[in-house]
Amino acid sequence: MTARIFQRPKNAMQSGKALLDQWILEFAPNEARRPDPLMGWPGSADTQNQVNLKFASLDEAKAYADKHGILATIHATPPRRLKLQAYADNFR
Repeated sequence: MTARIFQRPKNAMQSGKALLDQWILEFAPNEARRPDPLMGWPGSADTQNQVNLKFASLDEAKAYADKHGILATIHATPPRRLKLQAYADNFR
């Protein structure tokens, strides 16, 4: 079983920063998605794809993966850079 550990990204539609400190362990798909013969919707028999585990810290997520023998890759969050700009800069 392989998985990836990443920090929850900020929602682009809202300015709030709630739940950004959570780390998520998400399993990689084991089989490809294929269209359903009746409806044509994509799907698979892999139920691990639906599982997202949330942790308070990166260390907790790593410890869980190590305890259960999950090969996890960690995707670090890039640092946030603020572009400070005054309203008057729009009229230069």
